[in-house]
Amino acid sequence: EAAALERRRRRELLRRDRIFNPRMRTIGIDKDALDAQVKERKMQEAAEKAQHERFAHDMKKNDRLMCLLEERQKNEIKDMNKALSEFQKNFQKPETRREFDLNDPQALKKDRPARVSDDDPRCTISGMQKFMGEDLNYDQRMKFQKEQIREWSLQQQKDLKNALADQKLADDLYDKLRIELDRKIMEEQRKEEESKRNVCAATKTFNRIQAAELDHKNELEKAQKIKDDMDEITCLLRGDFLSENPDQAICPWSKHPVLVDRWKGMNQEQLMAIRQFQKEQVLEKQRAREQERRRDAEWDRQRLQAARAQLLWERQQQQQNRVQRQDLDVRNAELSQEQKAKNICLKEEEYSNIPTEEFYAQFNTTTR
Repeated sequence: EAAALERRRRRELLRRDRIFNPRMRTIGIDKDALDAQVKERKMQEAAEKAQHERFAHDMKKNDRLMCLLEERQKNEIKDMNKALSEFQKNFQKPETRREFDLNDPQALKKDRPARVSDDDPRCTISGMQKFMGEDLNYDQRMKFQKEQIREWSLQQQKDLKNALADQKLADDLYDKLRIELDRKIMEEQRKEEESKRNVCAATKTFNRIQAAELDHKNELEKAQKIKDDMDEITCLLRGDFLSENPDQAICPWSKHPVLVDRWKGMNQEQLMAIRQFQKEQVLEKQRAREQERRRDAEWDRQRLQAARAQLLWERQQQQQNRVQRQDLDVRNAELSQEQKAKNICLKEEEYSNIPTEEFYAQFNTTTR
């Protein structure tokens, strides 16, 4: 803490030297120079304003002169046009001009027709006054052409009627031919169906005979099978296999006292011995289960005790941690109060060592 306080004091001294060093920092401004600059600026603005006003006055004067000159020019042009119109009306009439025949409104009435007849010599090729179909007997020619077109139309209608009559005759012949072909086809179909019916009848008769023979053969085979089955059942019922004769399993000449493929079961003594052995096995299994159950119960009890001890130890550790944390918080609060009081004392001591003028200057600088 002492080292930190010393570093802070050294930084403040260096900062104060930099602030109050006249070579590094100039305090205040030159008011006379600033006033002179402001006065000079105002004089310059006044001179510019006066110059702009002179320019504006000159522009207004020039605009008025321009308007007067434009008005005078318009009046002169108007008088000249009026005088020109009067001169043309009195001394330059249209009838006295050389090109009046080109602009004469009565020229069409005075002129001759462009074509008097179809063989007018004025209607040359370059004149383009006569074209194909623009002859003078156009009406008679059109009437003759219409009559000719009517005759052609009547002839076409007559040809169409004859063609339709020929087509109808051909259609009638085709219909008759198709009817005759249909009749022949139906006759052939009838004969074919009749032959199919005969074949079907013969097939049914043959199948009926074959079915009767097959039924007779099946009845004979069934009767023979029933007889064979009855003989086999009788043989089995009278044999040693179904009668379960225990003597057939005894084989005195073999090394094994019993034939496995013919053995029919054990007697009552053997069965009782096996049941007694099974009861002993059940009791032995029950004793083993009881021992295992006791062992599992002992293990469960030990695990429960260990878990309870672990829980108590964890709760004790939590309580100790809580007490330690509270003590640490109280200690930190006390240290914080001591640190704040020490910082206040150091600041008061530092400010008490600084002169009054330097203190206010430093305070103002710090505030800015």
